[in-house]
Amino acid sequence: MESRNPVFGKRIFDRAREDLIGSGNMTLSGTVHKTFIMLLLLIGGAAYTWYRFDHGYDVYGIMLTGSILGLITALVTTFVPKIAFITAPLYSIFQGLAIGAVSAAFEMDYPGIVLNAVLITVGTLFAMLLLYVTRIVKVTPSFRTGIIMATFSIMLVYLFDFVLGFFGVNVPFIHESGLIGIGISLFVVVIAALNLLLDFDFIEQGAAHGAPKNMEWYGAFGLMVTLIWLYLEVLKLLSKFAKRD
Repeated sequence: MESRNPVFGKRIFDRAREDLIGSGNMTLSGTVHKTFIMLLLLIGGAAYTWYRFDHGYDVYGIMLTGSILGLITALVTTFVPKIAFITAPLYSIFQGLAIGAVSAAFEMDYPGIVLNAVLITVGTLFAMLLLYVTRIVKVTPSFRTGIIMATFSIMLVYLFDFVLGFFGVNVPFIHESGLIGIGISLFVVVIAALNLLLDFDFIEQGAAHGAPKNMEWYGAFGLMVTLIWLYLEVLKLLSKFAKRD
């Protein structure tokens, strides 16, 4: 039941089961419903900042606040999963505020890019779900280990680039629109997409092993973390293609 997703781990289900024995069991349908709710909240938050940006308001403060509060609620949800029914919806709203500003800025520079990024993200989600349900791709221990290693390698590079940014230095290629830069973005998008398979497997295993009902919110939260990451990476990739036109 291990997953690459840092918000997913067997100990989370074990702890939740101890806290909420007898409260009902986690189901796949319940997790899907809560994921849908979180998507609506995300879209609502994004629409708000997009509207303000489109009407000439400064949304930098909203974006920064949403990013910080989104990180805080993500950490709280990760360490205290039994209150995910509160923190997970808040996470979606805060992330929506941040993503709306980012998306509006990309759309201003590259008209049409946001719609394409959304369509690709949704298409990838359903494609990965089909691959998982039909077992065309099986989440084996070796497969899981490979995706986990690749994901954490990407996170380390991003963290390194973030730290160097304070000194005016960037990691070579990852922000460039050359062939190497595009290749790196393609690789990251593929890894993000494959993480969806690990998330599906973890949610299915949680439901099969009788995880408590509140873990539906936690499962939806973990899936949203991956979807948001995938969308941002697709947005970045499309912008690199646009720069070459």
